Amino acid sequence: MQRVIKAMEQKYLQPSLEMVEDVFAKWDSPEEGKTVRSLVEEIRAKKYYVPELELIMVNEDDLILGYAMFSRFHIERRYEDELLILTPVAVRTEYQRQHISKELIEYGFRRAVELGYKAVLVEGNPKNYNPRGFVTSADHGIIAGPNIHLPHVSCLMIKELVRGALDHIHGEVDYSFYNTLHEG
Repeated sequence: MQRVIKAMEQKYLQPSLEMVEDVFAKWDSPEEGKTVRSLVEEIRAKKYYVPELELIMVNEDDLILGYAMFSRFHIERRYEDELLILTPVAVRTEYQRQHISKELIEYGFRRAVELGYKAVLVEGNPKNYNPRGFVTSADHGIIAGPNIHLPHVSCLMIKELVRGALDHIHGEVDYSFYNTLHEG
């Protein structure tokens, strides 16, 4: 099977939303699917959107197999030209466990460095992200704000893309500038 990673193109905007919603609906619930879809739509509409870092993987039939979005992020109104957040990541259910998310994320790291970004934040299961080089963000002075309810402190993670980037990036993570997440 041929697999190609590319930045988002007009023709994939709608199909990618449908795929992301379907993956999260099957994994969690229809409500979660709708929330994640709304988050993607919201990020696309905001100044934090980086079109070159909304990534998809397609096969030879042009079917979207996987999706990963890196967007600009700030902590306490700082670092938005250095820091990205990785959310969401989705792989079509029947293609999971084929290293699609790994390839998308690692491609995203390389592109992010080329574009001048220095670190990536992610919230999720450490088992999924530690192998990609993510570490607990709290160990670097980047903590979840009071409105972020993590199952465990290790679920908020950071990865340095450029050595030494985390020497000066610190503060409290807050999602309140995302309407989709703030309402929930």
